[in-house]
Amino acid sequence: MATGSPYVAVRGSTGISIHCGPPSYELVSAFKRDDSKFCKCMLFSPQGDYFAWANGKKVTIVNTSNWEVIAELDKPRVCALDFSPKGTYLATWELLTSSPDVSNGHLNLNIYKSENGEHLYACEQKRQTKWEPLWTGDEEYCTRNFKNDILFMKSNNLKEIENKLANQRIHDYSISPGGPPYHILCYIPGKQGQPSLGKLFQYPKFDTPIACKSFFQADSVDAYWNKKGTGVLLMTTVEVDKTGSSYYGKQTLHFLSTKGETSIVQLSKEGPIHSVAWSPQSHEFCVIYGFMPSKATIFNIKCEPVFELGTGPRNSIYYNPHGNILLLGGFGNLPGNVELWEVPARKFITKMVAQDTTLLSWSPEGTHFLTATTAPRLRICNGFKVWHYSGALLYERPWNKQEELWEVLWQRFPDGAFKLQPVSYKPVEGIASSQPAASKEAYRPPTARGKPVTFKLNDEEPVPAGAQLSKSALKMKKKREAKKAAKAQANEVANDGAASASPPPPKPQTNGLKTHLGEFTSDDPVKMKKMGRLKSKLMEIERLKEQQKAGKQLEINQLEKIKKEDQLLKEMRELAL
Repeated sequence: MATGSPYVAVRGSTGISIHCGPPSYELVSAFKRDDSKFCKCMLFSPQGDYFAWANGKKVTIVNTSNWEVIAELDKPRVCALDFSPKGTYLATWELLTSSPDVSNGHLNLNIYKSENGEHLYACEQKRQTKWEPLWTGDEEYCTRNFKNDILFMKSNNLKEIENKLANQRIHDYSISPGGPPYHILCYIPGKQGQPSLGKLFQYPKFDTPIACKSFFQADSVDAYWNKKGTGVLLMTTVEVDKTGSSYYGKQTLHFLSTKGETSIVQLSKEGPIHSVAWSPQSHEFCVIYGFMPSKATIFNIKCEPVFELGTGPRNSIYYNPHGNILLLGGFGNLPGNVELWEVPARKFITKMVAQDTTLLSWSPEGTHFLTATTAPRLRICNGFKVWHYSGALLYERPWNKQEELWEVLWQRFPDGAFKLQPVSYKPVEGIASSQPAASKEAYRPPTARGKPVTFKLNDEEPVPAGAQLSKSALKMKKKREAKKAAKAQANEVANDGAASASPPPPKPQTNGLKTHLGEFTSDDPVKMKKMGRLKSKLMEIERLKEQQKAGKQLEINQLEKIKKEDQLLKEMRELAL
């Protein structure tokens, strides 16, 4: 078990520095700070024993136990780094060049030994997107896609090809984590009216796939493996939705297992898929989907919904390393709302607001997380904060207006390095943020600021006595009066007709969920909006009761929904009166 706190690496326009994690947050003096303004990337190894960065002159590797430099690589053009699963190897990528001044300019992907910087391999990799070579979880094999074939090389002899998955027209692929048996998921685009395919192979049995999923609409795919490597979610994306229903294109989520099972994840709300994440325990996953306010649902390994986390302005999912706490956030263009849930108990912990968040990550010990506002996404109010899962702000580091923050990283640790702590619902004492809170006042144009208000937000409300109206305001007043007169005349005609007609039949009395919901109406648009929400909840209860009758075991929160049926029906009748 790890005893110390993870370190935090910070990269920005003032260079790279290392800080202690909670509770001290002090600068690590043993690390020789890099003050270069051109630090392009940095990375901790998966086990946390190495730290590497590129500063536009060289790539440096240090040992995190004492922060001593163990290798300096003369690679000024490197702008991306990646460690192998155990940190034994470091891969670098630089822009491809054909300049005669740059030796081996066409071999822009290089692999080194992390412990001493020994060069092992070099090849050409044109695109930066998904440039990283993929290793098996035990680092036995290193793989890369070459001319739509997957090459397998032994990690101790990268210059020789051990095996090849060929003649499949593979556009993209992913390898399962962990040790043997190794599984490879391949994406094969369709052509000439044929469907695209997602094929799951077991190494080295490439003659017949274990599982295969076909789909017609896909411009790109993303693979999400569970930690055990027994199942993978394949999200297909169409960049342009031809139906015109979504600006974000269209996504579909498929599931394939190493046992040969396949299925499609059925989502109960229309709209894009915003985020997908597996629990570290590998037995369930969470999806945020649908038009805003989006919906969040936890599914089991059979792709059945087991818990609903409601709707809200959310687009990001983060499980802590132990998998016992789930964080849902709304970042980017959303207001920064954060919700935390205890996963085993299916219980809500707290909610908070982290405004202007562009980066979020959990600490390896699983009780703290950091949020950051970084450039170039936002060039103002840069800085990072450290929070406790109870919602308390513990530390805040704002940046000066002249400086930019680009990246913040926790030191990584192997699985099981930190002991699982029970979730406590008692708030932890924190600090108050120095950042100004968002204004709750209504927006006023510059010409109206500092002057008394002479208008109402609702045009139907009367203008204050003594206020002089402009020509446009007088015109709008006449239109409102004409509209009211027409409405009064229509009501008169309706009342005269109702007096001569027979009285309407009484509303049906119902004792179950099979109700005539369509007969509950109102002339009040506000009431109709509330009734619409109640109808949706009642329809959801009807679906849950049908599942219960079929013998399916419901979750606690689903049973609680069913208990509220009579209360919802009562509210519906009261609104319809």
